[in-house]
Amino acid sequence: MFRSLGATLANLAISVILPLIVFVQINGQSELSGTKMMLAALSCGILAVICYILCVINVEERVTTGPKPREERASLSQTLGAMAKNRALTGLIGTSLFMLVAFMMLGGMMPYMLNEYFNNGQLLSLVNFVGLAPTLLLVPFASKLAKTFGKKEVGTFGMAMAVVAALILFVIRTDSPYVFMVGYAVLMLGIACLNILIWAFITDAIDLQEIRTGERNDATVYGMYSWARKLGQAIAGGLTGWALTGIGYVSSTDGVMQTQEVLDGIYTLATLVPALLLLVSVLFLVFWYPLSKKRVDENVAILAKKHASQAATDSHR
Repeated sequence: MFRSLGATLANLAISVILPLIVFVQINGQSELSGTKMMLAALSCGILAVICYILCVINVEERVTTGPKPREERASLSQTLGAMAKNRALTGLIGTSLFMLVAFMMLGGMMPYMLNEYFNNGQLLSLVNFVGLAPTLLLVPFASKLAKTFGKKEVGTFGMAMAVVAALILFVIRTDSPYVFMVGYAVLMLGIACLNILIWAFITDAIDLQEIRTGERNDATVYGMYSWARKLGQAIAGGLTGWALTGIGYVSSTDGVMQTQEVLDGIYTLATLVPALLLLVSVLFLVFWYPLSKKRVDENVAILAKKHASQAATDSHR
């Protein structure tokens, strides 16, 4: 949750402040300033490098594990095969992949929604705040909700709510940015129910891996999941551009006015398409990811008994 909170706070600073700077009104038309955007991107890039360096120099690895003898190490094919049989991991990858594509596509489409459809790019600041605020409000309660109802259950409820909110926005096709913001807030709250807890899902997948194989494979499980997230982010970045090209969007930096057909396409890309992607994510979570609250509690008990037995054995050696 702290990881999600930090990312949300950073995202809040960027997505709320920058739109007020990079979007300008020229002859009553909202436009993106290329020069301001370049300077903003350069500043964020420099800050990113500084933050990465701070992370590296402030990390201390307190628990170390010696390497296994070469003959005891699993090959890459054996490791990947074991990972592929872990339904918690594959289910989580499927869930996260489609959720991230939808989430990133929403973020990518919002500037076009506000600048083109609602003709007010500076409102992007308020829309981004409305989208991120639910995450901040949910953080204090996320752990309690997960312990009470289960991570899978909370995530499923939230994602289903997000799907419904996106479909409602698509059906009503509102011309009011403020009505859109209300639906967008509910949509993002639903995604936050899963996104805040997603890194805690990983520990459950690692527990299942230990029960299945006798080894936790922490780094491998985490690495595969992290790679899947990067894949989803890359797909989303390309998908947004390809989709805009597909509906006939033309850059408006030279004062080009979009046709009504293009504006309708932008609205669809910001509502219906994310709804369908999130629906696939829900289906992965419900029908493939196996770790309900009951199953997680059982796994925790099994591992606690196993670790206690190992500790007792080691103490008598």
